[in-house]
Amino acid sequence: MIIRIDAHQHFWAPARGDYGWMDPADPVLARNYRLADLEPLLDRHGIAATVLVQAAPTIEETEYMLGIADSTRRVAGVVGWIDFENPDHIRHLTRFANHEKFRAVRPMIQDIPDDDWMLKPELDWAFRALSAHDVAFDALGFPRHLGRFIALFKRYPDLRIIVDHCMKPQIADKGFDDWAPGIKRIAEETGAYCKLSGIVTEAADGWSVEDLKPYADHVLESFGPGRVVWGSDWPVCTLRATYDQWVDATDTLLAGLSADERAGVLGGNAVEFYRLEI
Repeated sequence: MIIRIDAHQHFWAPARGDYGWMDPADPVLARNYRLADLEPLLDRHGIAATVLVQAAPTIEETEYMLGIADSTRRVAGVVGWIDFENPDHIRHLTRFANHEKFRAVRPMIQDIPDDDWMLKPELDWAFRALSAHDVAFDALGFPRHLGRFIALFKRYPDLRIIVDHCMKPQIADKGFDDWAPGIKRIAEETGAYCKLSGIVTEAADGWSVEDLKPYADHVLESFGPGRVVWGSDWPVCTLRATYDQWVDATDTLLAGLSADERAGVLGGNAVEFYRLEI
């Protein structure tokens, strides 16, 4: 039996005012997204639980997400945020790490102007603290960050790492060659996992599964099915696809795997990486 987990989804409340990346006029994203909106989709596809991921660089949002997780068994894990530039935030990390559903942190590296930010020596305390507290690291970036992430991952070999959204290959711009060698190096030279999520948003309007297939195949071949984790990136995915369309596309992309391999990608690997209690 496959236990399906959506290992990457968001809830948010724009009125809180800390989603700096969000256009307040965006007709799709600039609205509340709640468990009541997602739960019918999870039920329709037999998805047992989710990992709720930060979308604002604030302690307040992490506390908001942990409050949601406290209220429902549907959220099995939370990926939050701390300020890597403020060593005083060790107190927040320590506090969060004691929460039964806190599993990882994610600095929003894709939005930071300095591409070398992650390698600054003054951030060393944060990466070492993650390992010490057995808290994982979600790596969010673009293909231009791949070389820096390889250096970072090698610097902290004890850190449990998962790459978000396959590192956002620029599918609409035919960016396979700019992305594929770096993602393969991460797979071969580090122990990182990779999320099969977010790629539909990087495709062009009117995308097809065939547009996505070379990228999904490369991730599966590079990391192996045992280190690939499925997620929806809902509601961001709705910029290009409904939840149903992404689930259907995923089933096609994984059709060549064995039953056990599919079970891993669709849930088992998320349980293992994030140490979820389902």
